Amino acid sequence: MTPTIRPFRRPINETSLNQESWRVFQIMSEFVEGFERLSNIAPSVSIFGSARFAPNHPYCLLAEQIAKELSDAGFSVVSGGGPGIMEAANKGAYAGRSPSIGLNIILPHEQRANSYQDLSLNFRHFFARKVMLVKYASAYVILPGGFGTLDELSEILTLMQTNKTQQRPVILVKKAFWEGLVNWFREVLLEARTINPEDLKLVTMVEEPKEVLDTIFSYYENRGGPTMDQLFLF
Repeated sequence: MTPTIRPFRRPINETSLNQESWRVFQIMSEFVEGFERLSNIAPSVSIFGSARFAPNHPYCLLAEQIAKELSDAGFSVVSGGGPGIMEAANKGAYAGRSPSIGLNIILPHEQRANSYQDLSLNFRHFFARKVMLVKYASAYVILPGGFGTLDELSEILTLMQTNKTQQRPVILVKKAFWEGLVNWFREVLLEARTINPEDLKLVTMVEEPKEVLDTIFSYYENRGGPTMDQLFLF
């Protein structure tokens, strides 16, 4: 005889419910502030990379140079606001002629906001911050990083693949670091048909700062959608 399965109903914890309800308002406030303060930063480029590299690491020096050239070319530069490559990106932009923007979040080991920010926002919730890192960018520059950088890269590619956001340049800097991952996309994901051949065209690998700018400008000059002149008038 099959025993009767009785549904278990956990009593409602009013204290927990109230805490979760208030959290909704915290999340809403982060989105509202982000939309209000970032809506006029275009054209902008979001730069991603590890928080763990020292300021004198070659990757940080490269990020600083890329950000400076983007800033002088008229792009606001947006980073996660922390140390490592984020700090290098803000530092380079801060030395340029366009705004340096940091979207900061408190983390257990990497919680220091860098001091090179013209505009600084603070987030408690990762997903609200990630929306802001993606939403207003005209391009994404991905330098070497760890799980967090891979998470951000994967989310950007997913949003583009599913047409939840417009396609924009996704630029992976330093082929030696990224080539293995891109080959895995091609040899494993494409072979298993979990992605389509055109999905591989979503990313471009480069080496030097000039290639970053060339990739962005050629993207908007050679594709449908806004031209670079329209982009700078947005």
